[in-house]
Amino acid sequence: MKKNWFNKSWLENEYVVLLYQFGVLLVLYAICRLLFYGFNLSLFPNVSFADLMTIMRGGVKFDIAGLLYLNAVYMLLYILPHPWKYRSGYQKFLRWWFIIVNSLGLALNALDFKYYPFILKRTTASVYDILKNEDNMVSLSLRFMVDYWYVYLIFAALVAALVYLTRKPKPQPTPIGKWYYAYPFALVMLLVFSAFTVAGIRGDFKHSTRPITISNAGEYVKSAEQVYLVVNTPFCFIRTFGNKSFTKMDFFASEKELAEGFNPVMKYDLPAPAQKKNVVVIILESFAREHFGAFNKTLDGGTYKGYTPFLDSLAQQSLVFPNAYANGRKSIDAMPSVLASLPALVQPYVISEYSTNRVNSIASLLDGEGYETSFFHGAPNGSMGFLAFSKLAGFQKYYGKTEFNNDAEFDGMWAIWDEPFMKYWGAQMGQMKKPFFTALFSASSHHPFKVPAKYEGAFPKGTLPLHQCVGYTDNALRLFFNSIKNQPWFKNTVFVITADHSVSPVHAEYKTNINAFAVPLIFYTPDGSLKGVDNRLAQQVDIMPTLLSHLGYSKPFVSFGTNLLEKKNDTFVINYIGDAYQFMMDNMVIYFDGKKITQVFDYKKDPALKNNLLGKADIAKYETKMKAVLQQYNNRMIANDLVAK
Repeated sequence: MKKNWFNKSWLENEYVVLLYQFGVLLVLYAICRLLFYGFNLSLFPNVSFADLMTIMRGGVKFDIAGLLYLNAVYMLLYILPHPWKYRSGYQKFLRWWFIIVNSLGLALNALDFKYYPFILKRTTASVYDILKNEDNMVSLSLRFMVDYWYVYLIFAALVAALVYLTRKPKPQPTPIGKWYYAYPFALVMLLVFSAFTVAGIRGDFKHSTRPITISNAGEYVKSAEQVYLVVNTPFCFIRTFGNKSFTKMDFFASEKELAEGFNPVMKYDLPAPAQKKNVVVIILESFAREHFGAFNKTLDGGTYKGYTPFLDSLAQQSLVFPNAYANGRKSIDAMPSVLASLPALVQPYVISEYSTNRVNSIASLLDGEGYETSFFHGAPNGSMGFLAFSKLAGFQKYYGKTEFNNDAEFDGMWAIWDEPFMKYWGAQMGQMKKPFFTALFSASSHHPFKVPAKYEGAFPKGTLPLHQCVGYTDNALRLFFNSIKNQPWFKNTVFVITADHSVSPVHAEYKTNINAFAVPLIFYTPDGSLKGVDNRLAQQVDIMPTLLSHLGYSKPFVSFGTNLLEKKNDTFVINYIGDAYQFMMDNMVIYFDGKKITQVFDYKKDPALKNNLLGKADIAKYETKMKAVLQQYNNRMIANDLVAK
């Protein structure tokens, strides 16, 4: 009979067994990384085989760190010398602890196989803050299980492999006869394992090294989004737990020098009196710029039609910005960016420790001008923290699923269907005191990507499940505008239409770090006062200063955007991706990790961002502007100085 190699005494040594268990986990995490890459292949288009091998090599460092964080208590209980640690009951306890804790780690990795396309980042500790206000988590989880059942099978297979591969060998004590030798030896081994644990968490043995963070993954990638291939989800979750969002910056020696770089306190010297126009802002869920035919006239050789026929027709009568970008990656990033000119950098503002800061918004500023203000979102009240932020932003009224008060129009998952909720919104406008400012956040263009039964098959299915939902919401907007166009207040209104964030792209042109933020931006005025195409860069935080300029608002306010109606202004875009700031200005994009510039590209000549110009291009102008914006933003956030005095 062939002898089982597990029976060899040296292979059953307690320390060898621990190393073996750790090795199994490293293999399973490597498999998870490959599965994560496979499921999201289209979102990482420029990864060569050599790049992937570098990513896998770098991933080992982060897997070691993540597993050490996850298994620190297990390892301590395993190695700690005491006389009863080899008893059957204690070993069973350790065994269950090991399996349960590491199954949770595998679950987090598996979750991001399909959750990553929704948020375009690994799941971090902030996910709890994002989801804690949802009262339909059970139904959402069940829906996720139905739609992505195969992920649960993969997770089960990974756990089964963990159980099977670590069931043997059984740890046996190091054969040292005398107790007065055994205990000192065990203590030495405890110190050795502790030293390697510290080194694993820090990334190496150097004294100057700090524990590695997500940004350290940049050493192994060529573009920022690839960072999420290097890291693993347990590491990201643990390393972001309890993190502060903003740190004080001191790039400039004086406030005067800082203000010359960028001054967020704005005041318009406008000769004309203020226009008491009504203001309507529409934030469309997941309406990436790629969905629009009007913004993509060269796609597919000029044959691309998109999925928004109504909005495409409206764009022809509006002032549009074909190079507009979101300032965040998630729905909760959009309200502060669009309505209060606060970009989402590092962590969503609404779930940061500074979310109760006093801010000025379109609502609070127009409230002071006698406007009635309201916010509409068809989800259960409190969803996504929108109700809370609407109050902090100074909205007088909030209308949600509760106020709509007709569950027959509920989509069964997220919110009231867009068509009836927009109809309700239009009816409420007719009752508002004029002038009014009102904003709506749509909901139907969202997972599980359904449309009302009566519209099944009515809209192009496209290449993504989302596309028919985009068509449905576009049609709901058509009906909404038809219902209000003859109202007496309609012609004295300015409409702004944008999206909360982009989504997983289809076309290669959109599979870049830059276009991961690409959204539409449309200013429509029935009186024709705003019309044309402006190809300059634009971003969500530009909406507030641009609107206030159009209205003739003359009081000071704080904004981190640009007035797009002032042609001499140097527009820019700032957002956050892969643990780095992404800053665009003119034809350049630079990446900044908070301490140093790491990459520079001419994105017009090099849209795929392959030729790093760091050290070759003159970026002093852009670096100064970016650092001034960041210092103003962070330091004012910390000092609660976001309102003009």
